[in-house]
Amino acid sequence: MNLARFPRRRYTPHFTPIEPLPRLSALLGGPELWIKRDDLLGLAGGGNKTRKLEFLVAAALAAGADTLVTVGAPQSNHCRLTLAAAAREGLKCRLVIEERVPGSYDSAALGNNLLFELMGAENVRVVPLGSDLAAEMASDVAAVAARGGKAFAIAGGGSTPLGALGYAACAAEIMAQSFEMGVVFDRIVVASGSAGTHSGLLAGLVALNAGIPVTGINVRRPRAEQEGNVWALAVATAALMGTPVPAREDVVALDRWVGPGYSLPTHEMVEAVRLLASSEGVLLDPVYTGKAMAGLIGLAREGAFKQGERVLFLHTGGSPSLHAYAGDLRAPGRQ
Repeated sequence: MNLARFPRRRYTPHFTPIEPLPRLSALLGGPELWIKRDDLLGLAGGGNKTRKLEFLVAAALAAGADTLVTVGAPQSNHCRLTLAAAAREGLKCRLVIEERVPGSYDSAALGNNLLFELMGAENVRVVPLGSDLAAEMASDVAAVAARGGKAFAIAGGGSTPLGALGYAACAAEIMAQSFEMGVVFDRIVVASGSAGTHSGLLAGLVALNAGIPVTGINVRRPRAEQEGNVWALAVATAALMGTPVPAREDVVALDRWVGPGYSLPTHEMVEAVRLLASSEGVLLDPVYTGKAMAGLIGLAREGAFKQGERVLFLHTGGSPSLHAYAGDLRAPGRQ
């Protein structure tokens, strides 16, 4: 797996830490829990999209773009980080927001919506659920061309084979840290959303012959649909790298913790966010890592992990959106 062949911008000059979670492990019993702190990646507020953007923005610059265009949901971490990368590179940025829950976008909201304004998004446009997002981005690309500029469109979540290279690189980083720390991980748990992180990590681990299973906790789609998406992108990513293709049966994206829908709070998510904050001082987010940690906690309580099994939770970031969910996250009586 030779990723040096691909142009890359570096937004994080170091490995992100891998840390034990001794208090949470003691509270749950059973597995020995660790966390990979990709919430500490570079760019504004950190998070997994930074790794993908290192490859995607390099491609945009090579193409001579002066504007980035991308799509995401309200409170999108991907939109926040794409905008931050644009600011870092001296580019303009236009955002298309898919309102997946009707009435959920509020330009005056805190969290990532506030950051869209602070970091100077050139345009933020809201479209309804089910819109043709490729066509909507093409409309913005055409608007930039009409003024004499050149835009580069980045798919939602940065989840293309090129973007997924960021998590193939993360797989190599995890294996290097595992070796240096002398700690062998038995399983990795990660939020599974737009599929780029999950599929890139899986493709990278297979390329490295790591032998570590990945359990995805789905945050949006039914299990069969999500697993199909992850596998298709993992196959395409492996093809781009020229490495072995992951087996279909290696793709796991459990859907029991999605709740009523994408970004909609659940009791399990609230418990997970509050528990990790109070026991380990680590902030999760309500949309991705909160539900992924809820899944890990649920699996641990069900005895799905062996006693003493080392489970690494990949923290994909998102905590800047916590403030927009304050009413859901506060303890009863403190609303």
